Amino acid sequence: MRAVVMVSGGGTNLQAILDAVRDGKITNTEICGVISNRTDAYALERAKKAGIPAVCVSRKAYATRAEFETALLAAVDSLKPDLIVLAGFLVIIPAEMIRRYERRIINIHPSLIPSFCGDGFYGLHVHEQVLARGVKVTGATVHYVDEGTDTGPILLQKAVAVEPNDTPEVLQRRVMEQAEWIILPQVIDAIANGRVSKDSNGNWFVTM
Repeated sequence: MRAVVMVSGGGTNLQAILDAVRDGKITNTEICGVISNRTDAYALERAKKAGIPAVCVSRKAYATRAEFETALLAAVDSLKPDLIVLAGFLVIIPAEMIRRYERRIINIHPSLIPSFCGDGFYGLHVHEQVLARGVKVTGATVHYVDEGTDTGPILLQKAVAVEPNDTPEVLQRRVMEQAEWIILPQVIDAIANGRVSKDSNGNWFVTM
């Protein structure tokens, strides 16, 4: 399976994927490219260190949103992926890409969807809201991408405890270490090895 990882920032989830491929936790998978929308994304450097083709498609380089989306889709198509992994990619995915790659795009979100998701819930903002609301359990979710924001079918979730003295930064790190970096590689491996199915209610699930 050929997988493209799309990321806007530091690429910690990308690194978790690369490490899992190296360690044999993700099998039958080649990370065939990394795409970012930011020239300064450290994820691009991680890709280069791993010998993986990396490209930046920046909105700033195009006069219109439509031109940017055309370029972004062309960059994805050129890599001929079987799976697209959104690992902290803070760009609305073009509708044409979602249609072309239906059920072949997954996203990692740092909460237990449907809590703390949708417009405006990304990165540290999620953890700030978790703490402001006073919930005792948070976590992460891997889901298929559809044309809504965090509304696609859920594939796998993992819960993480919220501790009394947490700051958003401390909680963010714990959710990464105890959930995101674990379940994202698990789902990629499951997809690569045909272990994703639908139950009788139409819900998707991953077999370990």
